[in-house]
Amino acid sequence: MQIKEPQSEIQAKQEKKGGVMDEVFLNLFRKKMVEEVGWDSRKPGYDGLVEVANRLMLKSPTNSHTKEAAVRILRSLFPPMLLQLYKLLIAPIQGGKVAAIMVARVTAITCEWLMGPCTVNSVDLPDGTSWNSGVFVEKCKYLEQSKCVGICVNTCKLPTQAFMKDYMGVPLVMEPNFSDYSCQFKFGIVPPVPEDDATLKEPCLDICPNATQRREFAGNINVQQCPKA
Repeated sequence: MQIKEPQSEIQAKQEKKGGVMDEVFLNLFRKKMVEEVGWDSRKPGYDGLVEVANRLMLKSPTNSHTKEAAVRILRSLFPPMLLQLYKLLIAPIQGGKVAAIMVARVTAITCEWLMGPCTVNSVDLPDGTSWNSGVFVEKCKYLEQSKCVGICVNTCKLPTQAFMKDYMGVPLVMEPNFSDYSCQFKFGIVPPVPEDDATLKEPCLDICPNATQRREFAGNINVQQCPKA
């Protein structure tokens, strides 16, 4: 008679496997970021990654430089030929629907180590149809840890949108919520122009360490729009 493995042991093995892969993804991403920045934090793990991201933003002379550096980091994670083939062969299928749905699923599966729990959901397109090409992040770990609108916008939102469109042929809108730290990815939808993107007009978070320093230097005046957004 075959003895079934207890469900608790199966779940423990799955969590251990997920933990190992999460560590692999974290180390790879951090390695590429360190190579771009030319500096590494003494802190281990995720805390160190966030410090390197903060250094990337602060060392860049402009927000555009930060965005371009973050795009280079994303590109370095993929074999160049893979990106080219995806954009050339997959992106055009069914008006971009197949590529958008595929990317959404891959994002939900492989990026929980960075963002936290997330699920694939449906998004409405401008033409009135809907695709299962959305990813909803319940509470973004990256935003929660960094506590900074600028880091979210310049090292994640804007470069990811640009990378997806320019190198994979998939338009993307990312809509972070700075109140509850959730975030909605909408693959297959063209992002608004900067002038119409409300995210870029967000004020600094009260808990932002960079904003706290500016308040101290400026005599505790109210900090409005994040200067790095």
